[in-house]
Amino acid sequence: MKKLIFSTFICLILGFTAQAQLFPEFKFGAKAGMNFTKLKSDSKTFNSDTKAGYLAGLWGRVGIAGFHIQPEAYFTGKNTSIAQEGEATKSMDFKAIDVPILIGTKFGLGPIGARVQVGPLFSFVVDKPKVPDFKEIDWKSNANAIVFGLGADVSKLSVDLRYENGLGNFNKKSEKQNFNLWTISLGYSFL
Repeated sequence: MKKLIFSTFICLILGFTAQAQLFPEFKFGAKAGMNFTKLKSDSKTFNSDTKAGYLAGLWGRVGIAGFHIQPEAYFTGKNTSIAQEGEATKSMDFKAIDVPILIGTKFGLGPIGARVQVGPLFSFVVDKPKVPDFKEIDWKSNANAIVFGLGADVSKLSVDLRYENGLGNFNKKSEKQNFNLWTISLGYSFL
């Protein structure tokens, strides 16, 4: 009898969870957090250190049938330092508007759940550092990345941990360089 009651209880919970994910969902909110940026390069004479930066902006989420699309737009400061053989280390502070468009799924019951997300990120640089000592560096005004992330929602609060892998070449000149970074953020849903 205990097994029958326990099995019935588990089936009801799983049925409720599956049903809850079928209903349309719309959320809109704000987020802020930190990033840890490294400028990756193919050059053997070029070194980069990871430094902390920041992000703040807005996000939205539209979901149905257990899947969602989450577009975001946030202002970010990506900080790193570079050094070339025989040259002094220079701090680099990039300011950009980042626009990720993530596709994901949520697991959980009602307002409590975990998310898995992936998607492209388009970064539009609004302020790039000048580096007169490094003649072979000429930064582009935009960059792209692929984002992989995990998140958790508890009622109106959300926490996200993501990895951004830079694609292409962020340097207009010779060697391939792009940003790789980790971000952690806290969000609040207004809707």
